[in-house]
Amino acid sequence: MPIADSELILNPDNSIYHLNILPEDVADNIITVGDPDRVSAVSNLFDTIELKKGKREFVTHTGYFNKKRITVISTGIGTDNIDIVLNELDALVNIDFKTREIKPNKKSLNIIRIGTSGAIQEHIPIDSFLISRKAIGLDGLMHFYELNNKEESSFTNALKSHLNWPLAISPYTYSYSNTLANLFKDDIIHEGITVTNAGFYAPQGRQLRKKPVLLDFHEKLRSFSFQQQQITNLEMETAGIYGLAKLLGHKAVSMNAILANRYNGNFSKTPQKTVDNLIAYCLEKLT
Repeated sequence: MPIADSELILNPDNSIYHLNILPEDVADNIITVGDPDRVSAVSNLFDTIELKKGKREFVTHTGYFNKKRITVISTGIGTDNIDIVLNELDALVNIDFKTREIKPNKKSLNIIRIGTSGAIQEHIPIDSFLISRKAIGLDGLMHFYELNNKEESSFTNALKSHLNWPLAISPYTYSYSNTLANLFKDDIIHEGITVTNAGFYAPQGRQLRKKPVLLDFHEKLRSFSFQQQQITNLEMETAGIYGLAKLLGHKAVSMNAILANRYNGNFSKTPQKTVDNLIAYCLEKLT
């Protein structure tokens, strides 16, 4: 049955509503970045660029690096934007826009997040790189989808108990794609468990004028351990990417440039250089 116009919204040129791109604009290998300005930091390293499009915070460049076709797209901040980007990327490759019907043969995309993050463990230095083995969502995104992950329920329940979790929305946990992650693992890469927060200030334990509900948040996260696994860092997109990729049949991995260490209060003196180094590393490993 065709998907209604109100559900699959297309622009007059038949491009997907928010991303403003056509099915032929998308490569099988997708790099997501939060900052729209970071898209060109990636594509400037391409051998050739065939496409540049943008709408709102969603900027897309597609081109070739070492003969591999790659799309880099900005998501903006937060899992609400991830909901838009992941669903529209999936629609671009798995829904026929002419018939508005789901294709019988599904395509699986490789989705690589290159983002910034803050470490909460003392041993993870600033300006290092970290791959997220698991991501714990403290937002509500994945609770709106059926078949939400049950595989990690023991991990999630242990964390809720440890935190004495006071909020109505329960955390959720998803893991990276092993096959995709293996491309990026190296001796210089830390591996850890990432918390995806619903905001930047109180949801990450920061206090300006208003006191957070979750007191001693970092200390409790830092001291959590489950089957010899510890939480290593905080950011705002990875759990949504992992969750939707899993439900939609795509492979995903999150690569983090550690710009802050919340344990000792340090922040990178060269944040742009660190991000640029991670971009170059990921492109080389992907190709």
